[in-house]
Amino acid sequence: MHWTPLLVLPDGARVSTARLPIGSTTIAVDDKQVLDFQALEQTAGLVLAAVGTPYEHENPVPKYAVVELSLPDGSNLTAADGGTSQSPSDAWAAIYALWTLFHEQEHIPITFSSAFNAKTRVELEEYVLLSGLARRALDPFVPHLFLERSTFWQGSGQGPLWDVVSRSWLQSTRAFRAASFPSSPSFTRTPTVIAAHPLRPPKPSPGECVYKRYCAPVSRTLALHALDVGDDAHMDAFHRFMNDELVNKGWGEAGSEEKHRAYAQAVWEDPHVLPVMMSWDGELMGYVEFTWIREDHVATYIPGGPLDYDRGLHALIGEKKFRGGLFSQCWMRSINHYMYLADPRTQRTFAEPKSQNKAMIHACSHADMLQETSFYFPYKHSVLVIGHRERFFKSDRLT
Repeated sequence: MHWTPLLVLPDGARVSTARLPIGSTTIAVDDKQVLDFQALEQTAGLVLAAVGTPYEHENPVPKYAVVELSLPDGSNLTAADGGTSQSPSDAWAAIYALWTLFHEQEHIPITFSSAFNAKTRVELEEYVLLSGLARRALDPFVPHLFLERSTFWQGSGQGPLWDVVSRSWLQSTRAFRAASFPSSPSFTRTPTVIAAHPLRPPKPSPGECVYKRYCAPVSRTLALHALDVGDDAHMDAFHRFMNDELVNKGWGEAGSEEKHRAYAQAVWEDPHVLPVMMSWDGELMGYVEFTWIREDHVATYIPGGPLDYDRGLHALIGEKKFRGGLFSQCWMRSINHYMYLADPRTQRTFAEPKSQNKAMIHACSHADMLQETSFYFPYKHSVLVIGHRERFFKSDRLT
């Protein structure tokens, strides 16, 4: 068989596909075939609001080819005695492959072939339905399940509950909880902020990887590591970035190593900021500060005021070869992806670049962060851009 590389999972496993003589396609994780699929001539659409109306059968909802899933030839899952279970980790990887191939669709209607024994089929159905990777149609007479693009990219099917951790985009085990970090009142008082807000969860350990995702447009894996002031590699890169002429125009923090170490330490100790180093395939190339907006000085300028779980970002790219183009699109979309994954209650993301920073404003637009207004800080004229969870996950931004 001729194998075509498709993507790289966060744990380093490589997913590839191959066309089979019978007309279907097989999906492999490293050297293990995990699932076969083929598009049928039958189509189906996930009809919601039109069910029970005169438009139930004639409506604008797109219809897509039903995808039949089957087990690879020779799989021990087809044993007459029920076979062994297919791991959720492999199932999630196969669904990742499907969404890479069918990324322009909002849904993938799926059906299971007769090759599935009852035990394996029930387990897979429970996994995709209980995790939110798929849903049933509202019409009980529609037999297909519908994989949902928006729920997949929101992290459905990942975490310890499903034993899918090392392959998850969120890499920190602290990020996975049975429920969201509880809401408890807290308060911030600084020279620029007076705010009541929810208590924020503890930060990851310094140097800990918090997010990792393969970005197909640049054929590289982006990783986010919590800034480690005690790591020479982090601080050497941070110092070099801040003294870059272009970076300094936006940040104004050029200076000595001592100045930059003090700056980084102060940011790390600020409970409302998570400082992160960005890398492509392990090569450090940028820096991001993730903020909680309610306790940030920008909160005053937000029309209508901030919500409890709004997140903000300040970002820079210190390595010239990674500026602009597809690299810019990929890292900006990824850091927004991280913010939405980190807490499901985050509905909006914000940035307030200088109005002259056209490159940053353009990069934000590629992540569906659109200009809302502009305002004057005491020290700069800023453009306020806002991203919305629903808009971000409904669009095809992460393939």
